[in-house]
Amino acid sequence: MSNASGHRLAVTKMGPAAAKLGLAFQSLAVKTNGDIDGALAAAAKANVQAIITMDDPLIQSARARIVEFQLNRRLPVIGELRPMTEAGGVMSYGPNQIDMWKRAAIFVDKILKGANPADIPVERPTKFELLINLKSAKALGLPVPNTLLVAADEVIE
Repeated sequence: MSNASGHRLAVTKMGPAAAKLGLAFQSLAVKTNGDIDGALAAAAKANVQAIITMDDPLIQSARARIVEFQLNRRLPVIGELRPMTEAGGVMSYGPNQIDMWKRAAIFVDKILKGANPADIPVERPTKFELLINLKSAKALGLPVPNTLLVAADEVIE
């Protein structure tokens, strides 16, 4: 659920990956706050078995509604970033936002000291984190394999 350009690219990769696993995949674009309820209603109507959110400020601002939907429908919600899992989503795997903000501060410092932004190389995130909300998984009756718990950077109990 998102309409950011980077997310559209990720969605083009998710469809074929889901097909390889024998899963149906449906993308629901969300451009405005009003689209979120419509997307959740469409997900309910389609009888989905899980929701993956591609996080952006709009999705983050609606995470409580999305998690409430998850609990009411007994569906796992997987997010890209930590806040969705902290709000009650089952899992997130994505770049560590704190690490990215620190890197951004370094770039700002360089620019403020006179560096030409065009001369600063573009960086991709290097630190990713797996966060599991075991409390939410248990509430939904989802077993979480020990191998996944051991691999997690953090487990919310």
